[in-house]
Amino acid sequence: MDIVVANRDSNNIGVLIGYGNSSFANQTTYATGSEPRSIVVSDFNNDTRLDIVTANSGSDNISVLLGYSNGSFADHITYSTGSYPRSVAVGDFNNDNQMDVVVANEKSNNISVLIGHGNGTFADQTTYSTGFGPGSVAIGDFNNDILLDIVTANSGSNDVSVLLGYGNGTFANQMTYSTGSEPRSVAVADFNNDSRLDIVIANYKSNDISVLLGYGNSSFAGQITYSTGSEPRFVAVADLNNDTQMDIIVVNSGSNNVGVLLGYGNGSFADLTTYSTDSGPLSVAVGDFNNDNRMDIVVANLGSSNVGIMLQENIVVLGNAMGFTFDSGSDLRDLAVHDVNNDNRLDIVIANYGSKTISVLFGNGNSTFANQVTYSTGSRPNSVAVDDFNNDTYVDIAVANYDSKNVGILLGNGNGKFTLQTSVGTRFPFAPFLLAVGDLNNDGRPEILVGQNGSNVAHILVAYDIGSLTDQITYSTGSYPISIAVGDFNNDTQMDMIIANYRSNTVSVLRGYGNGSFADQATYSTGSYPVSVAVGDFNNDNQMDVVVANEKSNNISVLIGHGNGTFADQTTYSTGFDPGSVAIGDFNNDTRLDIVTANSGSNDVSVLLGYGNGTFANQTTYSTGSGPGSVAVGDFNNDGRLDIVTANSKSNDVSILLGYADGTFANQTTYSTDSYPISVAVGDFNNDTQIDIVVVNYLKNTAGVLLGYGNGSFSDQIAYSTGGATK
Repeated sequence: MDIVVANRDSNNIGVLIGYGNSSFANQTTYATGSEPRSIVVSDFNNDTRLDIVTANSGSDNISVLLGYSNGSFADHITYSTGSYPRSVAVGDFNNDNQMDVVVANEKSNNISVLIGHGNGTFADQTTYSTGFGPGSVAIGDFNNDILLDIVTANSGSNDVSVLLGYGNGTFANQMTYSTGSEPRSVAVADFNNDSRLDIVIANYKSNDISVLLGYGNSSFAGQITYSTGSEPRFVAVADLNNDTQMDIIVVNSGSNNVGVLLGYGNGSFADLTTYSTDSGPLSVAVGDFNNDNRMDIVVANLGSSNVGIMLQENIVVLGNAMGFTFDSGSDLRDLAVHDVNNDNRLDIVIANYGSKTISVLFGNGNSTFANQVTYSTGSRPNSVAVDDFNNDTYVDIAVANYDSKNVGILLGNGNGKFTLQTSVGTRFPFAPFLLAVGDLNNDGRPEILVGQNGSNVAHILVAYDIGSLTDQITYSTGSYPISIAVGDFNNDTQMDMIIANYRSNTVSVLRGYGNGSFADQATYSTGSYPVSVAVGDFNNDNQMDVVVANEKSNNISVLIGHGNGTFADQTTYSTGFDPGSVAIGDFNNDTRLDIVTANSGSNDVSVLLGYGNGTFANQTTYSTGSGPGSVAVGDFNNDGRLDIVTANSKSNDVSILLGYADGTFANQTTYSTDSYPISVAVGDFNNDTQIDIVVVNYLKNTAGVLLGYGNGSFSDQIAYSTGGATK
């Protein structure tokens, strides 16, 4: 089951594709006429694909959107109606096996009937008078002649109008039946099992529903009323408890709930049972959204601008992420994950900017971590990287010390303990703030790449067997190098590097000679304020290409590699506002790389699907928490499809977006973190083969681990000390 929603104020509809497990992809929007108020799906062109019709109250027309087989829709085609169309229904009114449309026009006090041609087009409207203010319309055979009839709820005259159909697309004059005060919605069903259709109406002002039992000859008994919540605005019918009797669902917009009245099968109903919703529920639909053979309810909430799913006998509440506060180093800035003590369990290394230490948290292999062990560093450690710098098979740690302007090495002993190598602290003229590692000279030992705040150079530190570092080798870059990636750009099997230069709006490419030295930079223009860089083969030519997130121009730059170390000029693609992090992956399983950016200014991620020729589709955006500044990808639910996680610095949470096979994503699920999460990474921390998440919380000075269950959900965060006192 999928969901389609009419978005009145934005003049579009949203389509949410269902995954069959009660979760849905983010909405894809399609333009309609002005102020769409009502929506129905049907097959208007006999291609076995569902189409959409909306009643547009602001433009006095309907929009017809023909559906494609992949769940997307063509641009809308409009047809004129009466004044202020509020409700739409479909049926075959002339017995030609083609679907026709009827619209209730609230301000012209009539209905419009549009006969379908069976090819997705419709004849001009024919109008029929109703009572005053018809705001809802439904269809059914009220006189058992096998011909469809029409009923409207008329809020201005406090009645319903019944128009009997002749079977040729025309209708008799209305007959009216009294209701409660200001009827807003009407539905039909057989409530007393006499094979005759009955009518139920939601009465907005009298806070009740009216049930009119049908005699099967187009006439109805006097109304029977049942109390509801405050301001009932919409009514629907379904068998909710699988007893073969029709029940009633009513939306109470004034009391923010949905009411259910279970039917006894004799035309009477049980007392109302209410279920809370978000603010201002407006309408409701029913369907089996999780394939358990039980009818569920979806509610459109006007006040909170969302839809809510109520699963029958399986109420799903997304709990907050577990919050575990722990002491941490002052101004925690960066982290890395690695098996530090060779026990086949991932550990965490954290740079504590304020307390001049790094912290190592050893993993227990069961998703928990031992208390921190701290090691002194230079002043204001800002960034960390892990690797084996002295070829003893034990993991070591490199630390960039911001205030003391050096890099320190802590050699690992293989048991989780480290020895500080103060002699290798290499002083820089500016504060180092970025570390990356890689074997740049093919000696089997990793080198360290350092970026510096305020300088226009990149530094390479070559490690010796004893864990010491040579004096730095510097290479010019653009202004304010802020992000580094490595790859073989000229197919010589030597590692090259690319650097994003934040203030000069360029990237610098430095080709490696294989001996630890590099050619002078070649620069390529990017957008404004490039802040993050990643590499991958975007056109399937086995050459490495580059993507850059440009924070201030709100786009990405794609630079296609020629395979000789040079790149084509950038091609830009729009993203959300302030993209600050970029990652790549194959999101639709077509063996072509796609791109995702975290957009801190628009509180979303942009997904750009790759065509495999170096070009990309326009972005599709998915909402996240507030201020997403970091993005990572992984398969969180073991379905073979990549999912997305973002760290949201302003809403203090992470967003999980589960991916579908077509490159679309479900709505976010959020898990709380501590204050101001600025970086996120993924890995298996408890050796259960499921992907877990670790996040750095900058202002709270904590790191939080969220353990993955392998089904796309995560535990509450578990927090571990990193040194110093918590702010």
